[in-house]
This record gives sequence, structure tokens and C-alpha cells, in this order.
Amino acid sequence: MARAGVSVERLVAAAAELADEVGFEGVTLSALARRFGVKDASLYAHVRGLRELRTRLALLAGGEMIDEIAAAVAGRAGREALAAFAGAYRDYALRHPGRYAATQIRIDPALVPDSPAMRRTAEITYGMLRAYGLGEPDLTDAVRLLRATFHGYCALEAAGGFADPRDVRASWDKAVDALHVALENWPRETAAAAAGP
Repeated sequence: MARAGVSVERLVAAAAELADEVGFEGVTLSALARRFGVKDASLYAHVRGLRELRTRLALLAGGEMIDEIAAAVAGRAGREALAAFAGAYRDYALRHPGRYAATQIRIDPALVPDSPAMRRTAEITYGMLRAYGLGEPDLTDAVRLLRATFHGYCALEAAGGFADPRDVRASWDKAVDALHVALENWPRETAAAAAGP
């Protein structure tokens, strides 16, 4: 019998709060059981284990993040959309470090047969990049470049990795400008050429 007051939604919300407080790796069933004043075993009435809990946390955080990005990007295109996307991404990552870390895990497709958050993330991201005239396989390559750049920058900034006196935001803006130039001058590859002979 599930303990009164504990539900999947409350459990995942508590996991999100805990992640921001102690880091994503600190999210355990034991830590959450203590928060709810229950035994670890009682949480298995709501999730199959830590893997499912972390997957649900990743989907929650991904949904929150893409909602903020979508609101920032709405009605914009080109450099303006890219800057809005990047700014919302960075803001979420710095405001919610534990939740953001959850968005970086690899999600088992079997655990998520249909995720509105993941679908929306693809729609918003690919939609912004299509304004640069990109098609596949260039879209996938461009998404990987943006993700690597944004994630790398945010991870270094959160860890205090930028010691130079230059303003971190100024460097971020310059990086976004450089990405815009790269996207406008993308070395396009046709799907036929990518497939090979």
C-alpha cells in the first residue's frame, strides 16, 4: 500500500528540489524516503527504482527548460532567436544546476515511449535551425555543435572555470555571435552525399 502523501508527481518534484540542493548524483531513493518520512521500500510503490526516478526527473527538467526556451524564442528568428535560445538555456542551467545535470543523462527509449518534452525540444531546436536554411544531415550536426558549446560553457562557468577578469557574459555573447556566423556559413552536406556511394 502506498504511503499517504507520496505520489509519483510529488516524488519527482522532491527529487528536482533535492538535485538543485545537493547535486544530481545526490538524488537517491534513501534521501527521498527521509524527506517523506517513509522507508526506502515504500517508494517502490511509485517507481521501479533509481533509474526510473532519474529518468522522470530528467523529463521534468527537460520540460521546464524547453518551456523557458520556447517562451524566449517565440516570434524571433536568426541571430535574435539563437541569442534568446542560448540565454534561456544558460539561465536554466545556472539557476537549476541539479535539474540541468539531469537533462544531460542518456534516457533509455524503452522507458520513454512518447515524451512530449523530448518531442517539443526537437521541434523548437530544429525549428530555430531551419531558419538558417539547414537540412539533414546538417541539422543534426548543428544541434550537436550547439549542445556541446552551450553545455561546455555552462559546466565550466558553474564550476568557476573562468578565472580571467573578462566578464563571463561578454564571452558568452561573443560565443553566440560566433555560432551565428558559423550557422550562416555552414558547410552544407546533402543527404545523398552523406549516404556515400
